[in-house]
Amino acid sequence: MLVPSPLTRLMQGSLIICLLFSGCTKEDSDHNREEDKQAFIEVSTEADIESQGIFDNVFNDVIGVNDEVGLGGTGIFGGANHNSLQGELINTRSRTDSNQCFTVTITRLVTGSPFPVKVVVDFGNGCTGKDGKNRKGKVITEYSNRLIVPGAIATTHFDGYSVDEVKVEGILKISNRSTQDKRIFHVIVTNGKLTHPNGNFSLWNSEKTITQVEGLGTPFFPMDDVFEITGGANGSVKNGDRYFQWSTLITEPLTKKFNCRWIVSGQLSLRKNDAPVTVVNFGQGACDNKAFITVNGQTIEFTLH
Repeated sequence: MLVPSPLTRLMQGSLIICLLFSGCTKEDSDHNREEDKQAFIEVSTEADIESQGIFDNVFNDVIGVNDEVGLGGTGIFGGANHNSLQGELINTRSRTDSNQCFTVTITRLVTGSPFPVKVVVDFGNGCTGKDGKNRKGKVITEYSNRLIVPGAIATTHFDGYSVDEVKVEGILKISNRSTQDKRIFHVIVTNGKLTHPNGNFSLWNSEKTITQVEGLGTPFFPMDDVFEITGGANGSVKNGDRYFQWSTLITEPLTKKFNCRWIVSGQLSLRKNDAPVTVVNFGQGACDNKAFITVNGQTIEFTLH
């Protein structure tokens, strides 16, 4: 997630984004002014990457609760002891580990059957995780089956949930579409909304396919799993008195490692009215918080948070 400050603050040397456009000459039409292009790039890029980062983290959390409903040990559950819950669970069971500040409540929705099951991860009025992020509220997921089983579906919604004071709304749906030789997840975000304390907000819808490319030989050790992400998204953002709409298309599969907080490689194209405006590149595989934005052949490095 990007710091909610203008992208120009992230430029090394504080070079004004005019350098990204030849001449920086104002045109008669307001829609074609270079400052409008600058604002569109800054605000839309920040909003898209912020949305992608927050909902990708939710994906990690949903699949990582434990190895009864998913893989276990990813996202906020990384490093904690989250093995299968043993024995019968009587309707509802809540558990709090000494090394975490959230609670996990599991509710069987059909008596005598392990699925469907509802899992509520409750961060209360404030819970700072190992990643340094402060979360509040609840993440609520219903699983039709264990997520590594082909055909399984997990549907997530939120109740008062926020990350570093950014309110999160919407529905995240994960469907297992694995084949005999590949583990594949189809992930849809519907009516995603991120609202900042100052009233700025973004709306985001996304449809992506996540395919595992490494780690299949160690099914009980998710931290060596590597996935490729394809697909796209569209969104709109209100920032002060500015309002923009954009779409993105992944042009080079994004690489996601469960042992890294950030996307480590791949690129996507940010588009306005279906016309490419800029390219965001996430690097060449190193686990770091750097990404690069390129416009008109000029590239700027910025920091993911």
